[in-house]
Amino acid sequence: MKNLKILIFNWQDIKNPFGGGAEVHLHEIFKRIAAKGHDITLACCRFDGSSEEEIIDGIRVVRKGSRSFFNYNVRGLYKKLSKENKYDIIIDDINKIPFYTPCYVKEPLLAISHHFFGKAIFREAGFISGSYVYLAEKLVNRIYRNTQFVVVSESTLDEFIEKGFNRKQFSIVTNAIEQERFPMKICTKFDKPTVVYFGRLKKYKSVDHLVKAFALIAEKVPEARLEFIGRGDFQPELERMVSELGLKDRTKFYGFVSEEEKVELLSKSHIVVNTSIKEGWGITNIEANACGTPVISANVPGLRDSVKAGVSGLLYEYGNIKQLSEQIFSLLTNQIEFNRLSEGAVEWAQTFSWDESAELMLKRCEQVIENKKM
Repeated sequence: MKNLKILIFNWQDIKNPFGGGAEVHLHEIFKRIAAKGHDITLACCRFDGSSEEEIIDGIRVVRKGSRSFFNYNVRGLYKKLSKENKYDIIIDDINKIPFYTPCYVKEPLLAISHHFFGKAIFREAGFISGSYVYLAEKLVNRIYRNTQFVVVSESTLDEFIEKGFNRKQFSIVTNAIEQERFPMKICTKFDKPTVVYFGRLKKYKSVDHLVKAFALIAEKVPEARLEFIGRGDFQPELERMVSELGLKDRTKFYGFVSEEEKVELLSKSHIVVNTSIKEGWGITNIEANACGTPVISANVPGLRDSVKAGVSGLLYEYGNIKQLSEQIFSLLTNQIEFNRLSEGAVEWAQTFSWDESAELMLKRCEQVIENKKM
């Protein structure tokens, strides 16, 4: 097939400070598609200090509107950009508030979905804001009913099937890693047993569960440390908890770190814990595994897809603080089990490649374009 012109709508781009796994998935895949000669334009919101337009890794990034109201700019942006270019396909990356593109897009359309918040949004947001997101997601059932989709995990696909969608509408293109940026081996660990949370510090991520679980084993493993890599508006609450539980002297908040420091910290850590109530995937789990570090993760949609239980790490019942603490204690004190899972972590991480995910996405785009012609 000829080189394609692809227009993507997503709330944020890879440089946006509020970006997360969805932005990484989008950028890593489509920068590879751009490198193959395809014309990629990403329309997204602005942020403080951003330019209205720039080229990032071969992707033309066009920014308009604020983060809070970008969805109200999408239809106008679509009309403007479509007049400038004849696009072969439109990509709608559904993230929180949908853009409802099936209502007005004429070209072949492919939607990407990571996960639905559902009622979990009320843990993060208040009733009014939470209801806005919850009801907006509900409309996906009706408006996107006949749309072709790419999802990032079996768990997300299961959500759509439960909503009455047809499995034939879907392909899975998982998150992955740039393997050359990670050691892909077990590295020398910190002198003291170190348990790490890696990700955004948001309320719905339930990071407080880790603090409570760590407090239960603090006396049993007095030299153990608890560290947090990432930033977010839930940090003040976590700092308060740490202080109240008497863990301040053995806890550290790194905030945002560079890619190099991230790899170094993950490599030296003994365990990475992921406590979120729900995710589309769990790219942080794979990155930890690529550093030779096993993961303990909540057994919830998305996260369970990124952990090979008993091989790359362990799964625990979400919210079960006692079980989480027992699993942390077991790995910190059982060297044989720790070594086995560390080796399995690297083997599991080796199965994920952005190059392969990009190939799958490009084939999916070509398929949607061909189907539109029929």
